Amino acid sequence: MLGPLYAIYVVKFVDGVTAVSISWAAFLVSTSIFTYIVSRKGDGIKEKEYLLLAGYIVRILSWILLIFVHNLTSLVLVQILLGFGESLGTPSFNALFADHLDKNKHIKEYSNWSLIANLTSAAGILAGGAIVNNFGFKALFLFMSALSLVAFFGILLKPRKLL
Repeated sequence: MLGPLYAIYVVKFVDGVTAVSISWAAFLVSTSIFTYIVSRKGDGIKEKEYLLLAGYIVRILSWILLIFVHNLTSLVLVQILLGFGESLGTPSFNALFADHLDKNKHIKEYSNWSLIANLTSAAGILAGGAIVNNFGFKALFLFMSALSLVAFFGILLKPRKLL
């Protein structure tokens, strides 16, 4: 839901495009480093959904912390934490998704997932813009956290055989 709104959020308290670049780079580098670590240890975890759940928890915390960010240093630290959450959640989601692909339908099912992800992202960015426009970034971060909490409990309470 944040997408391109992120730059607007950052320049509200840190002047300049450089701050946006630095904070986004911190997110991507931390995601890469932590993903490398997860790639070395993650397959040893029997229940991949626990990594996914941990990723949700870290991202929920990160989005709540964004409410309290007022300088570049704290923004970079939150982005590093968010990168950690991303590194736990994304590979584990992808592994679970791959486990549920139908034989000889991988292209179709990955394509269907891409369609869903892109259209959902587009709707989320539009909704995020409306939320920010009417209620501000704090409301957006709380809403993002709430949606992630719903997803967290949706996975946690789902019968194991469905995961």
